[in-house]
Amino acid sequence: MRREVVLLVAVVAGGALPQTAEAQATGMPSFNAPYRAFQRSELGAVFSFPDGGGTGFEGVYRYARGTLDVGLRGGIFDPSGPGNAVLLVGVEGRERVITHTIDFPLDGAIVFGAGAGLVSGGSTLFVPVGLSLGRRVDPQGSTISIVPYVQPTVGFVAGSGSHSALEFGFGVGADFRLSRVLDARVSGGLGDHPFTGVSIGAVWVH
Repeated sequence: MRREVVLLVAVVAGGALPQTAEAQATGMPSFNAPYRAFQRSELGAVFSFPDGGGTGFEGVYRYARGTLDVGLRGGIFDPSGPGNAVLLVGVEGRERVITHTIDFPLDGAIVFGAGAGLVSGGSTLFVPVGLSLGRRVDPQGSTISIVPYVQPTVGFVAGSGSHSALEFGFGVGADFRLSRVLDARVSGGLGDHPFTGVSIGAVWVH
């Protein structure tokens, strides 16, 4: 298992930095930790600030189906300048595939999805697949726990009037468990315009 995991990370991350950071189903620089923070569901809001200007706002709902959890996203991206606002819609899935051992100290999950940025004359389809790797940290004497992680990602991107392409990205992030029902999340993408930037979110878990 360890050899296959290392090979998968190398394949996905190999082209990550010099290309576009295809973050997730709606094209914003928001990534996912390797495991869910909830038992049944979570509801939250995410603000994204891609490089190049503009602000994205999305509502996010996730629910559990066995070892798989499914997420629905929707919102608006308001670009800087005179451009029209973009409607963001997407669905994501996350399946735990790696549990840490003495030989490999990280937990891992496959993260995949599909979505679109919809705007007159310039809509874009996103189909990303990534491997999220991280591990929960419980600082001594603190009630807050942290999950730092990385998420190398490859995505199929197709836009109105433009060629389709496979894009590569590398996400980094951290989830902060602030209380039994509240998480704060920060993530960002490394790569080229327009998907680099940062995202900040807050979710209520059940």
